[in-house]
Amino acid sequence: MQSTFKLLDMTALNHRQIAIFLISGVLLLVPLIAMQLTNEVNWTLMDFVVAACLLLTAGLIGEWIMRIAKRKIVRVALVTLGIVLFLLIWAELAVGIFGTPFAGS
Repeated sequence: MQSTFKLLDMTALNHRQIAIFLISGVLLLVPLIAMQLTNEVNWTLMDFVVAACLLLTAGLIGEWIMRIAKRKIVRVALVTLGIVLFLLIWAELAVGIFGTPFAGS
């Protein structure tokens, strides 16, 4: 008997997941192109890997929230929380606003 509840369908990507991968790739092109135009942007391969992981994780968690949460107020609250956490992690990695070892401070 096959279960009707699937937490993550590994056989096919839905349209939102495809969009998340494409948008993440396009966003990663911004620093790549900027590196060609100026010396002010100096990303290493590890910077791109971390940024890709952060973008994909945030996007896929957002997609998961949209699938799981049924009430609009719950969706809005969880997505808002996810965006705030994403921005705090991004800021910590970029400039170390909290001074944690996470940012290399």
